[in-house]
Amino acid sequence: MTDTVEAEILADVHRGVGRILLNRPKALNALTTDMIVAIDRVLAGWEHAPLSAVVLASTGPKAFCAGGDIRAIREHSLAGDAGASERFFATEYRLNARIAEYPVPVVSLIDGLCMGGGLGLSVHGGFRVVTERAALAMPETGIGFFPDVGASYFLPRLPGAIGMYLGLTGHRLDAADALYTGLATHFVPTHRIDSVGDALADRPGDPVDVVLNRLAGRSPVAQSRLAEVREDVDRVFGAPTLGEIEKRLRHLDTPWAAATSVALESASPQSLEITHALLARGRQRPLRGCLDAELALGRTVIRTPDFLEGVRAALVDKDRTPRWQRPSLDVGTLPYGS
Repeated sequence: MTDTVEAEILADVHRGVGRILLNRPKALNALTTDMIVAIDRVLAGWEHAPLSAVVLASTGPKAFCAGGDIRAIREHSLAGDAGASERFFATEYRLNARIAEYPVPVVSLIDGLCMGGGLGLSVHGGFRVVTERAALAMPETGIGFFPDVGASYFLPRLPGAIGMYLGLTGHRLDAADALYTGLATHFVPTHRIDSVGDALADRPGDPVDVVLNRLAGRSPVAQSRLAEVREDVDRVFGAPTLGEIEKRLRHLDTPWAAATSVALESASPQSLEITHALLARGRQRPLRGCLDAELALGRTVIRTPDFLEGVRAALVDKDRTPRWQRPSLDVGTLPYGS
């Protein structure tokens, strides 16, 4: 590990609380393979230490983690370096599983943007704290990919059809919506978020839930806009096929339906088909089975024209006008897992 990577991941133990800080603020803490390896090594080293909790946070106010460094994955694909991409995803998914199975409570402090791989770092832990600045999303269908990092496990387990809605549209959640869905577990105002680690250290014998509730301000969950359209979300995205979802949307004359139709129309058609099939199977599999299926899918999808074009439009040229192709894969034959 280079000194640069070590500087991008800051870790220490303070009064019995492990602290891991993401420190790549200019890139909104987008994860590289080396960063993921560094986090995994730290957690492996602490696994049998007498810690009361592990806190994951960011050194900057804009983002917890904007996701994986997907531009690098595109570059690997263009260069024909499948091995580099395989290492990235395999390492990331191994870390996701470690966090889910970690023997010490993992507390993620989401103050700012949290997308894709950022959700992989946080959602698999037991405690996900959001502030009023939090914004969460799985926007992969908009870049020609699919929700990964275990999303095929955690999205189908959200209430009703919310997970299918979030996975297909990439809809961005604020703190109220994140708490309403269960992707977040606690609300702590921004001005108190830096005191979480000390509060956990001060009361090592108290349940983490109790400590976090002491810091909590008034929860914004009652202001959830997603809750207001929940009936329509469940009706539309509970449909058995992608075609039926689109049909039910057309029959609704509401601002939510119009905005949702636009979101689906702007996404990669191939990604929508893959995501629907993947999430439909996810509820019946354990996390590691979901991660295995995502890894197998990823090997194929990152080489497709829609992935290369989607990342170009969103992250390279940033013109936001991807030119999608008809699905280049027979999506029915892809390795979604049993």
